[in-house]
Amino acid sequence: MPQDRKSDLSKTSASDILGYDDLLLELKTKISNAQLRAALAVNKELTLLYWQIGRDILQRQQQQGWGAKVINRLAADLQKAFPEMKGFSRTNLMYMRAFAEAYPEEQIVQQLVGQIPWGHNVRILDAVKDLTERLWYVQQTIQHGWSRSVDLER
Repeated sequence: MPQDRKSDLSKTSASDILGYDDLLLELKTKISNAQLRAALAVNKELTLLYWQIGRDILQRQQQQGWGAKVINRLAADLQKAFPEMKGFSRTNLMYMRAFAEAYPEEQIVQQLVGQIPWGHNVRILDAVKDLTERLWYVQQTIQHGWSRSVDLER
């Protein structure tokens, strides 16, 4: 493109270029949607990972009689191995274990509870003990975009 044309284009306001505003809006929407899909995919993978870690801890405790002190050691070793990651505290490992115990089927995690953030899952796990009721809250959270602060009493 000749230099004169470049300078003319830079002096032109965006609204003067035919279709520019529509294109910009379309691209912004695509970018925002892609960012949202990426965040949801990461969330789903992390939730599944946390479930798998919880399941593995639960199985080892049942099969090999491990006590709660093993979780303390695992937390310290995982934090040391992955210092850039959050989520491997003793408390969170206990939640992972409880999460796997509450949802024994991986399919439930992949298809339903993996669609909401980990913090939401922990909140529901703490507040609701019945599986059917927990799944209802998960579905409502997905459908209505409920935050963690929603009242968990029906």
